[in-house]
Amino acid sequence: MASGSRYLTFDLGAESGRALLGTVADGIIQLEEVHRFANEPQRILNRFHWDTVRLFSEIQAGLTRCVHEHTGDLQGIGVDTWGVDFVLLDRNDDILGLPYHYRDSRTDGVMERVFERVSRESIYRTTGIQFMQLNTLYQLAALRFAGSPALDTAHSFLMTPDLLNYWLTGNKTNEFTNATTTQCYDPIKGDWARDILDALDIPSRYLGPVIDPGTEVGVLHSAVREATGARPIPVIAPATHDTGSAVAAVPAATGDGWAYVSCGTWSLVGVEWPHPIINDKSLACNLTNEGGVMGTYRVLRNVMGLWLLQQCRLSWAKDGRDYGYGDLAAMAAAAKPFQAMIDPDHPSFLKPADMPRAIVEFCRSTNQSPPDSVAQMVRCIIEGLALKYRWVLERLEELTGRSIETVHIIGGGSRNELLCQATADASGKRVLAGPVEATALGNVLVQAIATGALETLAAGREAVARSFPMTEYTAQSAGSWDAPYERFRTLLTV
Repeated sequence: MASGSRYLTFDLGAESGRALLGTVADGIIQLEEVHRFANEPQRILNRFHWDTVRLFSEIQAGLTRCVHEHTGDLQGIGVDTWGVDFVLLDRNDDILGLPYHYRDSRTDGVMERVFERVSRESIYRTTGIQFMQLNTLYQLAALRFAGSPALDTAHSFLMTPDLLNYWLTGNKTNEFTNATTTQCYDPIKGDWARDILDALDIPSRYLGPVIDPGTEVGVLHSAVREATGARPIPVIAPATHDTGSAVAAVPAATGDGWAYVSCGTWSLVGVEWPHPIINDKSLACNLTNEGGVMGTYRVLRNVMGLWLLQQCRLSWAKDGRDYGYGDLAAMAAAAKPFQAMIDPDHPSFLKPADMPRAIVEFCRSTNQSPPDSVAQMVRCIIEGLALKYRWVLERLEELTGRSIETVHIIGGGSRNELLCQATADASGKRVLAGPVEATALGNVLVQAIATGALETLAAGREAVARSFPMTEYTAQSAGSWDAPYERFRTLLTV
């Protein structure tokens, strides 16, 4: 492979972060892991916070390793993270308080209080964003309702990747794909939803201009260069929202009738579309319109995802039953299907103290016999996810008027063969699984397009398809899912 163009990507998820080195040459992309680290949020008294300072130290450690262990210049550095979380900075650019985690309890009941001042319909018509209590809008409202002085003291507002980019370069920006997750952005006007914020007495003066993915934020700050030994490398904003980066790397052919499931802690089920879809139907289905790359939008539904399985695994480990994900999948594959059903988006699954107990209680509250073994519990989760994917895909077909023929499952969940086959069976559609590292690849693609190493997004997606294998799944027992699906629809929490 020719030397090519080299990009360092930092991909931070809810459980871990990675630094990966991407090389683009001759229409092929290679990824090499440079550094991996845990993301360990901290509970302090009754609050839940991100340890963002330590995450930045890990970013510097990854950059140091790349500089000293990998020869050749870097053409760019890009950071992507989860959405909705933010910090406020004072006039001296110091953070006003520890960064909160989106699962912190301070937003409990806040949506209902917000709707007393601004109607649910008005918020959706303006922002097009799915209603979730963790959205930035309700985090800001929680500060106002609690009488926090931070709102009135703040001079800057930065989402998590914006903050990390600021610490890398000294330049403050608000990137488009992450800004749109806040439910504080008006995609029709192309500006912050200032009228809604004004109605909630939330200042908008510190909300900065929104930059597009592919914009250079700046070069590495001298302090970072001194700490890492790096040269003045450009820091380029990819789609800083991890799903935005993941969707950029979907290896789909232009014009195909395709949808995606970006599957990890969350499952993002959606289509790429040239404009937001904001109407009564999308509101009724609680679908969201998040910014994508190259002027696109991601019309999708956030589904709770493999969070349910992750939390069950943690609960079982506390009881001395330490199962690997492969073990759980094998056990579930042998379990009897459709013994109990859950809607993975039920509010009781957002942050329970004990996920297996929450699932049992949901089943009992819906007059079902709860899973009576680990295998049945895992099967229940997998089937619930696949059935919810089907429901969302049907709604997307109705909204867009386009038939979806292929579903691309990308991210860590693409390795879960049981989930991929269940998705094909539940939906009756062709499923292509992979790549696993879609988020990092999308980060690299946007950097490569920004620097001219790739001409178009379509060329980048073709490079992904050539460079990384996909596994195809077709429906084996689609008809047998129809009756369970009708039962499942009675349990839905839209």
